[in-house]
Amino acid sequence: MDRAQKEKLVDELGQIFESSGVVVVAHYTGLTVAEMQDLRARARDAGGSVRVAKNRLAKIALEGKPCASIANFLTGMTVITYSEDPVAAAKVAEDFAKTNKKFEILGGAMGNNALDRAGVEAVSKMPSREELIASIVGCIGAPASNIAGAIGAPASNIASILSTIEDKAAA
Repeated sequence: MDRAQKEKLVDELGQIFESSGVVVVAHYTGLTVAEMQDLRARARDAGGSVRVAKNRLAKIALEGKPCASIANFLTGMTVITYSEDPVAAAKVAEDFAKTNKKFEILGGAMGNNALDRAGVEAVSKMPSREELIASIVGCIGAPASNIAGAIGAPASNIASILSTIEDKAAA
């Protein structure tokens, strides 16, 4: 890799570190190619990405970035999982770590906040952006359906009373 390629890679990593809602760093020693492809597919499905980069270049890219605190985790064979959604990458990494013991989460960053192993786990348990939007829409839609039900209820009550009166008159 020549100097121009390294500079380009550092720029790409810098953009990743600036734009990501969450960055998770993990060791991947011993993972097969198929397992790495599975991790990449899971991340892609969740709206995130996985990147393997030289630690030295990643540390250079981290200088002056909000998540510079993860530089301490960049030792050995590391993989970076990231996403714009503040929860997606953490969920993907946690789920993958549960099924694959060779994938060891070291920590990460969420904006300016450094996350240790427990912090990444806590972030992964938070609801995703889509889940929050769905719950908000559900809360907004519930009063409307209650109003529609309340408006329709008197008519059904009158109909049932009339039906009861008819039954008594017929008997």
